[in-house]
Amino acid sequence: MGSVYEKKPVVGDQTAGPVLDCLIYIAQLYGEPVLTYQYLPYIGYLRLNTRKEASLLGAVALTQKIIVFLSDTTLMDMLMKINQDVLLPLLDLLTTPRMGFPSGVQTRTAVCLKTLSLMALICLRIGREMVQQHMADTLRRFFAVFSLLHFLQPQLDSAPCRVVGEVTVVDVCTPENTNVTYELGVLEELQTVFNPEMAHASYIPFNCLIGDMAIRKLVPNHELVWQLAQSYHQSLHQGSSETSKVELPPSSTGVSSTFGRSIGCSPFPAPETISTPVGDSLIESGTFGSHLVGNRIQVSRETEYDSNRNLGAANSWGRSKRTPPIITAASSFAVPSFGTASFSSWVTGPTQEDSALKQELPRSGRSLQGNWLAYWQYEIGLNQQDPHFHFHQIRLQSFLGHSGTIKCLAPLAGEDYFLSGSKDKTVKLWPLYNHGDGTQEVEPCVTYNDHRKSIFYVGQLEASQEVVSCDGTVHLWDQYTGKQIRSYEAVDGKNPITAVTTMPAPHCSVVFGSADSILRFIDPRKPGLQHEFRLAYSNVNAGLIRYLAVSPSGRTVAAGFSSGFIVLLDARTGLVLKGWPAHEGDILQMKAAEGNLVVSSSSDYTIAVWKDLEHKPLRQYKSQSDPIHAFDLYGSEIVTGTVANKIGVYSMADISLSPLSSTKLSSENFRGTLTSLAVLPTKRLLLLGSENGAIRLLA
Repeated sequence: MGSVYEKKPVVGDQTAGPVLDCLIYIAQLYGEPVLTYQYLPYIGYLRLNTRKEASLLGAVALTQKIIVFLSDTTLMDMLMKINQDVLLPLLDLLTTPRMGFPSGVQTRTAVCLKTLSLMALICLRIGREMVQQHMADTLRRFFAVFSLLHFLQPQLDSAPCRVVGEVTVVDVCTPENTNVTYELGVLEELQTVFNPEMAHASYIPFNCLIGDMAIRKLVPNHELVWQLAQSYHQSLHQGSSETSKVELPPSSTGVSSTFGRSIGCSPFPAPETISTPVGDSLIESGTFGSHLVGNRIQVSRETEYDSNRNLGAANSWGRSKRTPPIITAASSFAVPSFGTASFSSWVTGPTQEDSALKQELPRSGRSLQGNWLAYWQYEIGLNQQDPHFHFHQIRLQSFLGHSGTIKCLAPLAGEDYFLSGSKDKTVKLWPLYNHGDGTQEVEPCVTYNDHRKSIFYVGQLEASQEVVSCDGTVHLWDQYTGKQIRSYEAVDGKNPITAVTTMPAPHCSVVFGSADSILRFIDPRKPGLQHEFRLAYSNVNAGLIRYLAVSPSGRTVAAGFSSGFIVLLDARTGLVLKGWPAHEGDILQMKAAEGNLVVSSSSDYTIAVWKDLEHKPLRQYKSQSDPIHAFDLYGSEIVTGTVANKIGVYSMADISLSPLSSTKLSSENFRGTLTSLAVLPTKRLLLLGSENGAIRLLA
C-alpha cells in the first residue's frame, strides 16, 4: 500500500478488513474515546500469548488501525499505555527463548513484521525527538534479542543436548551468568526469525529515521546489529563490483572517521559522525503534530539545496529532485524477501500516502461529549455482572414540554423511548438517544391530548405495542401516530377508575380497579369486559384501590388500598389468595418482582417486601424523615425517591438496614420537587420527574 508498515500482508488481513472497518465506523459514530477507552483496553485484556496466535496478529492490526485515527494530542497521552499494554508484551513474546510459537517460524516472523510495522508507524507519527524520549525501551527490547542469540551461539555449537520427555533441551549460560535450560527447537526458531535479514529490515530504517547518534544511545548493541545487517547486504551483492568492504564501528563513542570506509562509494550507508548525524539538519517545526509526519513540516519538492552531506539527508526527507550519492545508496535498501520498502518509504511518502499515517474521525451527532462521555467512561469500567445500582448524579439530558406536575413515567421495551403522564392532561413519548454534552433539551416525539383530567397512570401493553393511559378513563392509543384506538369509562359513573396496570406478554389484558373494590380485565381486541372480580376480603372495608401490581408471570395481581390493606388475587381463577393489613397508612406505590415478591411503600414512612402468602414482611425499612412516594426495582435492589429529593438504594435481601447508598440531588442537576421515578435497567440510568413539569435523565 505504499508504506513499509503495510508491505507484508497475510491472508488474515483480508478477513480482518471488514471487521476493522466496522470497528472504526463505531468510533466515527461515538468519537475518539471509543478508541482509547474501549479498544485499547480490550487489546490489553487479550492477555497476549502465543497459544492464541491469531489474537496476537489481531491485536497488532487493531492497534495499528487505532494509531492512524488518533489525534496527535491523544496519541502522546496514550503512548505510554500503548507501550506497556501492547508493544512491550508483544516484544517479550517475540524475543523470549523460553517458549515457541505453535506454528513456529512462520507465525513468529509474521507477528514480528507486523510489530515492526506498528513501531514504525508510531515513530513516523510522533517524530524523532519523541521517539528518543518515549520509545527507547521498546527499541532496546527488540534489538536485544540479537545480542542474546549471538552470546548463545558458541554454547549451542559445543553444549551437549539431552532429551527430556519428547523435547530436546540444552543447558546454557545467559549473559547474566545464570545457568538456564532451553528447548533446542525454540532457540533454533529464534535464530531463524532474528537472522541477518531481519536485522537489516529493522535496523537500517530506524537508523535513517531517528539518526545514527540517537540509535547509538538507544540501542546498546547497535554494533552487532550493524554487522548482521551488513552481512546480509553483502550476501545480496556478492559478485557486484560496486560492493565495498565495510568495517564495524569499534564503539558507540567513536566517529565515522574510524570506520575505515568511504561513504560516497558504499552502497550500504554506515552510521554518521556524532557531529553530523543523519538528518540532524532537517527543518522541523519544533511542535508536535505538524503537517505530514511527527513534528516535521514537509519541505517543498521545488526547494533547492547545497550539495553537502547533511542537506543531502534533508533532501531524502523532503523528496527533493536532487539526490546526492548517499541518498542514491539509501534508495537501494530494499529487502526483497520481506517486501520492505525503501528508506524514503519508511520515512515519508507521497501525498496520497498521508492517510496511511493519520486520519481524522468525522464528527457525528452521537459523539460522546461532556457528561455523556464521563458516564460512558465510568460504565465501561464496570463488571457487567455487578448487581448493584450505582448513582453518581451525572446529568445527561432534560426533557421539557409538560406544563404541570409529572405524575408517572414508563420506559418502553428496549429503553429507546419513554412515556410521561402529567397533571397538564397530556401524555408524551420521548426519545432516549444520547445527545450533546449533558445540557441537551429534548423535544417529545408524540403528544397525546385526548385526556380531560390529570393523568395518574401511563404504560405500554407489551403484547400489542399500544399505550395505555388513565385519568379516570382508560385510553388505549397508538404510540406512533398518537391516535386513540379505544377508551373505557367507569361502568356506572359513580365509581371512577382509581388504579390501572397492564398484563405482561403474552397476555393482552388491561387491568383496572375502581372505587367499588372491583377488579376488571379487558382485552382491547374484543368488545366488553373480559373478567370482573370483587376484592372483598372477610368483609373488610379496605377503602379505595390505590395501586395495582402484576407478577412478572402474570399469575397474580396485588391491589393496594388507601387503608394500607393489600389483597392478592389469582388472575387465572379470580380467587382471592390472601389479604392483610400491610401498612398503617395509604399505599403510595407497589411493584411485583421475581420469586413471588411484592414491594410496597406507604405514607406511614415504611417500605416493605412481602413473600407469597406470608403475613409478615420479609424485609421492612422505616424512613425517619420523609415517606418514600416513588420507587423502582433494579434486580434485587430498590431505588427510591422522596419529596426531599433524596435517592436511596436498598437491597431486598436486607432492607431492614439503612440504604446501601443515599444521594441528595443537587439543584444544578435537578430543580423542583421529585414526584416520579423510573429506572432504565439495561442502561443503568434514572428518569426523574418533578412538580414543575421537567424530566431529567441522570446516571
